[in-house]
Amino acid sequence: MNFFSNEPEKSRVLSVRELNQTARDLLENALPPLWVGGEISNFVRAASGHWYFSLKDEQAQVRCVMFRQKNLSLDWQPKNGMQIEVRASVTLYEARGDFQLAVEYARPAGLGALYEAFERLKQKLESEGLFAAAKKRALPFMPRQIGVVTSLQAAALRDVLTTLRKRMPSVPVVVYPVPVQGDGAAQKIAQAIETANARVECDVLIVCRGGGSIEDLWAFNEEIVARAIAASAIPVISGVGHETDFTIADFAADARAATPTAAAQLAVPDRAELSLRLEHLERRLQRASQRRFEQAMQQLDFLQRRLVHPAQKMQQQAQQLAALQQRLRRSRPDFAVLSARQSEWRRRLQSAMQRTLESRDLRLSGMRQHLAHLDPEQVLARGYSLVRDEQGAIVTDSATLKTGERLAVRFARGEAGVEVKSVS
Repeated sequence: MNFFSNEPEKSRVLSVRELNQTARDLLENALPPLWVGGEISNFVRAASGHWYFSLKDEQAQVRCVMFRQKNLSLDWQPKNGMQIEVRASVTLYEARGDFQLAVEYARPAGLGALYEAFERLKQKLESEGLFAAAKKRALPFMPRQIGVVTSLQAAALRDVLTTLRKRMPSVPVVVYPVPVQGDGAAQKIAQAIETANARVECDVLIVCRGGGSIEDLWAFNEEIVARAIAASAIPVISGVGHETDFTIADFAADARAATPTAAAQLAVPDRAELSLRLEHLERRLQRASQRRFEQAMQQLDFLQRRLVHPAQKMQQQAQQLAALQQRLRRSRPDFAVLSARQSEWRRRLQSAMQRTLESRDLRLSGMRQHLAHLDPEQVLARGYSLVRDEQGAIVTDSATLKTGERLAVRFARGEAGVEVKSVS
């Protein structure tokens, strides 16, 4: 609904609620989230966990609210009089008509430049490949000696030494003392890392310090420290600050630990855990050895049962040889019998062949005589003749002849040509 039309004033009367809603919508749509800096005053922490305060400067102030789910992400506590910078949305609290900022994030004033410098350096080194996973070196499982780069007065050193002593007291520790904050701290930290590499006396380096503000941890955000860590031939564990703190050194290191204590835990295995693992492996080895021994004994028993005395073996072989000889004698043929049998078969074969030949000769003579009876020459010899017409066909019927037709007459010896005079 448009409350700002050109209609006459009497035609529409707004309620206070409608007015505040319209003002809120206009503010939220017109102004995107923005950064505002000022001094905290009238700070109140409600029972609900929400924060209410005013942000002011020399000429003006504005009410602010930071709800519980937003302020839980901060690792510092605001106080009256503190200069801060907030990222907030401009809005209106309708119930009271209060113009206010809904704060999404807050930081102490002056940290904006540090955060920007942090991001710029991070992007620069990342683009160079300084943080590439392929460049990360594996940590040794059991280092012979551990180097710690930190301050002698730092609580972080006590935490690291206590943890190392509990986990693996037999591993010696070399401390390279450096200041961990303040002017020149970054150069000293980088020099200590280079010194440790030059001495080649440690298998892993822990670079650590306890928690603090971004200014306190800034030495570990310097480029010189990041490059010294990346160039180290010794694997480096970074344990700077608390779990929520991240530094450039964390990205450059081969391993990042949330705390100095966690860095010490990464550096060496736990002696108690190793003892348990060794006991477990020892039990497995004993069981495996026992199984091998039992299997060997069973194999020995099996081979022993198969083992035969040489004399007994020779006796068995002699018996086998005698049995084979007997079988050979039984299977040897009687050549005299076979020869007589062969002579009989030869005689019987010759007799059968003779009878077969004689039978076939008789059959052949009979067939020859029968064939002779059918021979036309024999018929002609008895006075018969064979008559053919001019085409050579045999004439068997006088009705097929014509008067004057010439015929050929064959006799037993010779042939004559005749002419038909009459047909009857």
